[in-house]
Amino acid sequence: MRPFRLVKVAGKSILKNKMRTLLTMLGIIIGVGAVLVMVAVGDGAKSQIENQIRNLGSNMLVVTPGSSSAGGVSRGSGSFNRLSLEDAEKIRNESVFVSMVSPVVTTFSQIIGGSGNWRARLNGVDVDYLLIRDWDLASGSWFTPQDVRSGKKVAVLGTTVADKLFSGQDPVGQTIQIRNVPVQVIGVLEPKGQTPEGSDQDDVVLAPYTTVQQRLSRFRFISQILVSTSNQNDIPAAQEEINQILRESHGLAQFEENDFEVKNQTQLADAASGTTEVMTLLLAAIASISLLVGGIGIMNIMLVSVTERTREIGIRMAIGARGSDVLVQFLIEAIVMSVLGGAIGVAVGFGGAALVANITGWSTVVEPNTVIVALVFSAAVGIFFGFYPARKAAAMNPIDALRFE
Repeated sequence: MRPFRLVKVAGKSILKNKMRTLLTMLGIIIGVGAVLVMVAVGDGAKSQIENQIRNLGSNMLVVTPGSSSAGGVSRGSGSFNRLSLEDAEKIRNESVFVSMVSPVVTTFSQIIGGSGNWRARLNGVDVDYLLIRDWDLASGSWFTPQDVRSGKKVAVLGTTVADKLFSGQDPVGQTIQIRNVPVQVIGVLEPKGQTPEGSDQDDVVLAPYTTVQQRLSRFRFISQILVSTSNQNDIPAAQEEINQILRESHGLAQFEENDFEVKNQTQLADAASGTTEVMTLLLAAIASISLLVGGIGIMNIMLVSVTERTREIGIRMAIGARGSDVLVQFLIEAIVMSVLGGAIGVAVGFGGAALVANITGWSTVVEPNTVIVALVFSAAVGIFFGFYPARKAAAMNPIDALRFE
């Protein structure tokens, strides 16, 4: 019998008992829909984390202070700071793979201006900072190399600070006060959003690092050094190069550990993506249990169908049908029910993912590959759970089948 004919016969057999068929497919529909929703939530979380990490900067490496220990107990990352402006200049002058460098001097201060005051993070940075962070200006201008060299009292505000101090006003050209030092606002940054850790990147004031270090913080050492490479492929080489430059700068012997850390944003993205992938697989595995339940339902209904159609099977064999023809017919019926249930489940999954995103505000992403895998898996469930009933039908003795009442 031709494949098209087999599918047509299977369709007619399925449609004879519409309600029973629908109830049989319900497990597959719920299973596929649940898997799609769970994977969409996991992929959405992965996409959101990757976007947040990408939002931190372009081809960026972050050099931070290392750790110290007392009595054999580590005080943690950042507890031993030897980073200096000389380190930043050494990286800028000696590195082959680094294209941009910006020291960062960080402190917190009460900012007074406009309609009130607000405590915010104050970052002293160099002119390359915005390019490294891939950050744009919403209005105004950025400070110049001359502003950095002279320690000019100018600042650029993040949107959170601008909204708190100058709600409904244009901050550009206004004067704010930081630790009794008047500073002119020359620009406002575009919104950047949250970091993967949940901190507000827009709650910041940026000023020349010379201004912050000499007039506002008086810190001898700097908080971190941001560097960027021309392309992503240079990041590992740049990371190794910075390690060598700073070890030499800090006079570390070969047996001594680094007193600094060079963090690779790509590694951070890979680690975060790996975590979300594990979560997605776990969610999908839990949701797949309902697919197995649906498969058992198909097997039960197919066994009932074989019993009900015993005389039909006997007649088919009596007029020349082979056991393989009967097996293929019942197997196709199981596959048709599974695939049809899977297709409806895909539609339910799309709707469920959209509903979850609408209710919770979570990001959900349904990938085409996920849909294909769900349909293939539903067909596999039909083959696996439909094989035993089909084989039972194919193994019947035609004479016994014709005598069946």
